[in-house]
This record gives sequence, structure tokens and C-alpha cells, in this order.
Amino acid sequence: MDPLTDVLDLARVSGAVLAQLLAHAPWGVAVDPQPGATFHSVMAGSCWLRTADVPPLRLMPGDVVLLPTNLPHTLSSGPDTPAISLDQVTKAGLRTPEGMIELSGDGAVTHILCAAYDYDHEVAQPLLSLLPGLLHLSTDLPDDDDGAVAATLHLLRFELGGNPPGSRAAVGRLIDVLLVHVVRAWLRAQPDGEASWLRALRDPVAARALALLHDQPQRPWSLEALAAAVHVSRATLTRRFGELVGEPPLAYLTRWRMDLAAQRLRETDDPIVAIAADVGYTSEYAFSRAFSRARGQPPGRYRATTRAAAASAPSARRLPPQDQHPGRHRAVPAAL
Repeated sequence: MDPLTDVLDLARVSGAVLAQLLAHAPWGVAVDPQPGATFHSVMAGSCWLRTADVPPLRLMPGDVVLLPTNLPHTLSSGPDTPAISLDQVTKAGLRTPEGMIELSGDGAVTHILCAAYDYDHEVAQPLLSLLPGLLHLSTDLPDDDDGAVAATLHLLRFELGGNPPGSRAAVGRLIDVLLVHVVRAWLRAQPDGEASWLRALRDPVAARALALLHDQPQRPWSLEALAAAVHVSRATLTRRFGELVGEPPLAYLTRWRMDLAAQRLRETDDPIVAIAADVGYTSEYAFSRAFSRARGQPPGRYRATTRAAAASAPSARRLPPQDQHPGRHRAVPAAL
């Protein structure tokens, strides 16, 4: 029972669009918000990351940042250096023999490894929105860091450096692995803070409750039953879960059930009554009411409208047939 794996699997989180930026100061790149998450790692040199929510953050070699919902942000050589958009970077930047985007200048050189993570927004966005907008993993790691992030980055550098056979497949899978290691290392490094389902995974009470809700969403859970399964009092469970996750246990369970049901409705032809039973509803009517509250329309209409929208979506927004598989790596577009 692993809630983090459940979320990543259900949301189809997969790494894509890896790029390398070789920038000579002064420089600045403005990253506009796009669907998905964004990842940056400073391989050499240093840079500043700016968002609207936090003061400028200096990133040093080995530092990693993950923006789960891809907040608008800027990478630059200085805290106040003007920035240009990615489109302008694409037009102005030169390509090195290794395929890096190089920005010319007379100052210090910074090498940044960038990745994007795509996911099923119907499932992932509500959960990822509970995470901090910026996860920063500094080189100043706690003593119990297992070195997995550095090791994965080392493997990525190897695969990108010489383009050995199979490197495209290896890079895509390493990006996926890197996300898990970054989240793990960030969890170890973070003190207690604002509520987040991810931080709750460190707490034995909240983590056990989350695991049970994920493993048995069809069970008719009550606060009393869940508290007994976790071996704490109802008051303790309510307090700990609410403080750490940010919402009551049964509210989280309802949202998780709706996420599971929504994906089944979009991707299968299973009868609505069967989906309702699998996510814990004894009647199709009760399930329909709950689903309508969560998604704004009843299950049948949701199935029809989401499928129609997917069928009519511009082809540029969908992966080519050979890449429609979790974890496969897409070719690097010109933008990054």
C-alpha cells in the first residue's frame, strides 16, 4: 500500500521533454505556465529562480527544483536580470553539437538540465495543488540522504553525453525515476510545515490511514472504522489527518473515489453501476449524486463529454501513437 505510487500511477505521471541549457551571463529565461510539472537541475555554475510567491532563490550546482503545477517562473544569471520568453530563447539560442541550447554572452557559464512531467489533469491537479508550489532540494542535504538524486543525475549526464544506443529510452525512464527520488529527498529534508498529503506520508498515523483509503476505497469507511484500523482514537485521527493532509479523512476518501471513477469513465466502457460498486457506493443513484457534486455533471454525461473533447482535441496536444505509454520519452521540441 503506497499512496504516492497510487497517485503517480493513476495520474499517469511521466517525464518528457528533456533539454539542456548552456547560458553565458547575463541571461534570463521566462518559463510560462504550461500543463504539467517542471523540473530544473543546475549541473554547473549558478542561477536565480524567481516566482511571484517567494523571494529570488539562488540555485547552486547540484540543486534541484520541482514546480508541481508549473507556476510561472524565471531562471536568470542574476536576481534582477531581465528575462526573455522561451520562444525568444529558441530563436536566439544556438545549438551545440551535443544538442544543448546555448545563449551567448561574456560572463560565467551555467548548465541547467530541464525536464517536464505530463500527467492526467483530471486526477493529478487536485492532489498536486495541495503540494507547495516550489519544491527545492538543496545541495545542503540532511545526513540521511541516500545519494539517489545525485546518482540519477550522473546517469542522465552519461546518457546525454555520448548518445549511446538506447539512450532515448534510458533518458525517459531516468526522468521518471528522478521524480520519485526528488520527492523522497525533499520529504527527508523538510521540517514540519503547511498541510500537504505528501508530508503526511512521513507521519505513521496519517500515512497508514492514507494507505488504507487507497488500498480499499470500496470499503464503507467511517471515522470509527478507520481510526480502529490505524489503532488510534477517532479524535487523534481527525486531528492528525486534518493537520497533515489539509482535509478530513472522509473528504479525502470521496475525492480519491471520484478520481478513480473518473478515469474508469473516461477510459473504459464498464457499466456505471459496476464503477459505483468498485469505489464504495451501494447504489448508482448515490454514486451519481456524489460524482455530480465533484465533477459538475452526472457520470454518463461526463463520460460522453470527456470522450468527445478528447476526440476533437488538436493533434498537437496529443502524443503520437508510438509515445502513448507512461514513461516514454518524447522528442525534444524546439522550445526547450
